[in-house]
This record gives sequence, C-alpha cells and structure tokens, in this order.
Amino acid sequence: MSERPKKYCRETRVIKTSRVFPFDTNNHNTLFGGKLMSYMDDVASISASRHARCDVVTASTDSVDFLKPINLDDSVCLQSYVTWVGRSSMEVFVKVVAENLMTGERYLAATSFLTFVALDSNGNLTEVPDIIPETEEEIRLHKNAVQRTKERKQRRKDSQALAEALNIHVPW
Repeated sequence: MSERPKKYCRETRVIKTSRVFPFDTNNHNTLFGGKLMSYMDDVASISASRHARCDVVTASTDSVDFLKPINLDDSVCLQSYVTWVGRSSMEVFVKVVAENLMTGERYLAATSFLTFVALDSNGNLTEVPDIIPETEEEIRLHKNAVQRTKERKQRRKDSQALAEALNIHVPW
C-alpha cells in the first residue's frame, strides 16, 4: 500500500479582505453575522479545494465564535487553511481579523472550524492528501484536531438522533 501524498498547510491558505459597507451591516451598524458566515464558508471551501483538487462540499460548521463586533467602515480579513485531514474529510480553520481603517487598530473578531468532504466525479467520497503543519499556529491546531474530530462525530450522532425525533408535519 502506498503512502498518501502530502501537502503543507500553507499550500491551502486563502486570504480575502473586504470593506464593511452599510448594506453589510445589521441594526447595530456592525457586520451582519450571516454575511460573515458566508465569507467564512467561501474562503474555507477554496482552502479545501486547493487541498483536494476535486469537488468539495461543506459537511459541517463546528462553530463560529464571534469574539468582537466588526464595525461599519472597518476592513475584514479572513484567513483560512486546512488544519487536519481524515481519509476524505478536511478540517479548515478560518480566522477573521478586523481593522479600523482610520486608526490602523487590528483585532481578532471571529474564528471558525468547518469540515469539508472531497468528492470524485461520480459524487463519491475520495481520498485526500495528508497535511503537514509548519508554523506554531498550524501545529497547535493540528495537534488539537483529534479531539475536535471526536466531538464532531459525537455531535453528528446526537444531531441524527434529534432529527429522527423531530416532527416535520406542516403546522399551518
């Protein structure tokens, strides 16, 4: 049996910077959370695609931790990269750094872990390369990924059990 090919986390890195405009904000004049989540899924999917070099789909969003609000007229910079892989799955980390464009102050505004699966041309799961972390941040996230994977699998079981118990009849 041959060893899987390997890629470095840096090969999957994606950076997207946007300005926060009035139409991007909620009633508090901060970036609408759903807009930020859309940006996160976008950059994470590109990281997963760069790693797998095939079709990928979002399997889960483990969490989105909104740490600080992002204000109108700030810039928002999203950075994503693959942190861990299974056979056909990839964990992608996204961090969001906001910048006040008048003062230059930057702060960590949000983080998220998303899981993607790789699909072949027939829509079946397909194996992905292994991942090699290099930086201190990449190594830390890679090291803790096994625990997150266990938690993700348990949450999926719990979600499936809940789904089986839910009523889907139209209430109106």
